[in-house]
Amino acid sequence: MEDNVVLTARQISMTFPGVLALDRVDFTLRKGEIHALMGENGAGKSTLIKCLTGINDFVNGEIHVDGIEGPVHNHSTKDAQNVGISTVYQEVNLCPNLSVAENLFIGREPLTKFGTIDRKSYTAKAQKIMDDLGISVDVTKNLENYSLAIQQMVAIARAVDMDCKVLILDEPTSSLDDEEVEKLFNVMRILKNKGVGIVFVTHFLEQVYEVCDRITVLRNGCLVGEYPIVDLPRLKLVAAMMGKDFDDLKSIKSDENSKIFDELEISARGLGHSGTIKPFDLDIHKGEVIGVGGLLGSGRSEMARAIYGADKANSGTLKVKGKEVKINQPIDAMNLGMGMLPDDRKTEGIIADLSIRENIMLALQSKNGMFRLMSKSAQNELADKFIKLLSIKTPGRETLVKQLSGGNQQKVILARWLATNPDFLILDEPTRGIDIGTKTEIQKLVLQLASEGKSIMFISSEIAEMIRTCSRMIIMRDGEKVDELTGELTEERVMKSIAGGDKK
Repeated sequence: MEDNVVLTARQISMTFPGVLALDRVDFTLRKGEIHALMGENGAGKSTLIKCLTGINDFVNGEIHVDGIEGPVHNHSTKDAQNVGISTVYQEVNLCPNLSVAENLFIGREPLTKFGTIDRKSYTAKAQKIMDDLGISVDVTKNLENYSLAIQQMVAIARAVDMDCKVLILDEPTSSLDDEEVEKLFNVMRILKNKGVGIVFVTHFLEQVYEVCDRITVLRNGCLVGEYPIVDLPRLKLVAAMMGKDFDDLKSIKSDENSKIFDELEISARGLGHSGTIKPFDLDIHKGEVIGVGGLLGSGRSEMARAIYGADKANSGTLKVKGKEVKINQPIDAMNLGMGMLPDDRKTEGIIADLSIRENIMLALQSKNGMFRLMSKSAQNELADKFIKLLSIKTPGRETLVKQLSGGNQQKVILARWLATNPDFLILDEPTRGIDIGTKTEIQKLVLQLASEGKSIMFISSEIAEMIRTCSRMIIMRDGEKVDELTGELTEERVMKSIAGGDKK
């Protein structure tokens, strides 16, 4: 290994049943650098981290760590820690009912000459560790008394005190506010100056350019490239992550089938939810398809959830059809004529062990209330209507939804909300993970619904499909609405906005 290199991974391949998750990926981490590992959802970032930390048993390749002779074979996170690789995740894996000092030394407490735990010794050492990292805490207090940011820093301090050479931070800033993020960055810079190599996984572009030295980009399980931060401006980073070649970009005209009315369906002013989405203004007209773009983690879904009441807004006002409303929970939104297709159909969408009919009826029955049960014949009629309308491929309405393909499951969830006859429909990644034919069907349906006067919020990672369906686009970045695009929408224009204009 080179003198300044602390970790190298060469030709790492990893397979899951039927899927090549990593395809001969290389990764190099230098001493005293903060290295961003970037890529869209499914790019292979988490899989690579799990290979480095012993969670995944990769099928090909080698890992080398400074000071260890020969390839390293980690079969557990403990093995990884023993060779100097530690990971801190977004969700801190510590004991909140124990003190900061106890968490720092749990499992490795210093002992007195009588074989008892030397609390005085480890308390003093814990305080020094935290002071050296510039973290102002009382180490005798329980961890639960401190914010998530402080808890993450305690996890980092524990890793550092265990002589880690490589510190992997996996989405550590997702739930932190700006002040907490800056505190974390200060700790990262201190560790960098001590020679620790830091792998930083995040979806926040601004944070990458604030704190990182190099960037490695993965896409679809393959290495796109490794770049010094100064050689990869935001626009090129977004292009690398999304797999776009700007020389080949072509303008795709929006479909003009839908007529946008003057009447406002939704009007938000200063609407926000602390910790997830900064206050935003937004108007959506009747018959309008408005797109919400940005990288994963940019705040796209969080904007929708604040409007719909899935995350109760704690700032600003919301008007529906010109009347100010309070939405405390999704049922309030449903009663106001809203529907929301979530981005994760497996955990938030389908009820796997219920039939297609039962899944379709869920939202409408909830809206009607438990004392207005629909007859079985009415349920059958409605289910059959939407099976036919959406071309759901199934032997019959009583087939369990878990037996359907992903695309047909998505259609069932869409049918669920169409059955409520909503005036405003939020579609969060409605075409993710489904075949191109079904994607086209859903896009056509969106335009048809808009032509009938329904308002649609369309959230997608695929810019081209939003251009085909949307008349206007909102751009999100780092939990904030940063742009609103009208007029002619092109992929290059949208991607420039996502990347932050012409920033370097």
